[in-house]
Amino acid sequence: MRRENVNNMPETSRERETDAGGKSAPQTKQGTQSSDNIVSVISRLADDNLALVRNISTGLAIAGVVLIARSIKLTTKFHAAAEIPARFIERNVSLRGKVHAITDEGLQVEHLPIYLPGLLRLLSKQNGACTSPLLVHLVGVELTPEGKIWLQKNVAPAQTVWLKLISREDDILHCLVWHSRRSMWRGCLNEEVLQLGLARTAPLTGVLPDSRLHWRLYKRLHRAEVKAKRRGRGLWEEDSLWERASKAVRDNAFVRLMRRIFKWT
Repeated sequence: MRRENVNNMPETSRERETDAGGKSAPQTKQGTQSSDNIVSVISRLADDNLALVRNISTGLAIAGVVLIARSIKLTTKFHAAAEIPARFIERNVSLRGKVHAITDEGLQVEHLPIYLPGLLRLLSKQNGACTSPLLVHLVGVELTPEGKIWLQKNVAPAQTVWLKLISREDDILHCLVWHSRRSMWRGCLNEEVLQLGLARTAPLTGVLPDSRLHWRLYKRLHRAEVKAKRRGRGLWEEDSLWERASKAVRDNAFVRLMRRIFKWT
């Protein structure tokens, strides 16, 4: 009788917990497997479409570059001074160009915009238009005939130069012009012609006299002219002692009078 009572006793709490634990274990395994399946599916989709994702990212990046370049006109080719935005002049932007010729009025320079491989046709609306060089004047410089000859000898056609925009006057750009020397360093043509005594300093056209830019340019160009004066170059070359003495004799009033007397006789 006691044995039957023992066998018919209700289950204890531990036994119920054990049974519940045994039933919940398969459910946990099923949940883990389902989450693993989702992760694997997402990973597989990402791997399969990785090339597509990269192409989309590249396309968006290229589109951004195109929009930025067109908005700031980095790839626009300027055929006339009037086409250059006013903000370029105000900020003294530097433009790259190729020399066409040296004239009495200055340099004729073809503007070379920034080149983006494969995108130049998309960005340039004037592709195929006739090439019209810009007329560039060396700002703050008055060239002598010898200075023009020197430019023609030292600035070859098709040579690349950099133009730092200072001001604009009708169709003329007043710029600081840099060119490539034989060495790796670039030289400023405005300073070179002044240092060689092949030009004089001139008023800075289009620059406010009270501005910082005017003071910096004036100091820079004046320093170059002073070097030529100290070294006696070009315009500032001094005559020799014999030449000065001969000139003094020719200009003497008594000598001129004697020449007239002998000429009459």
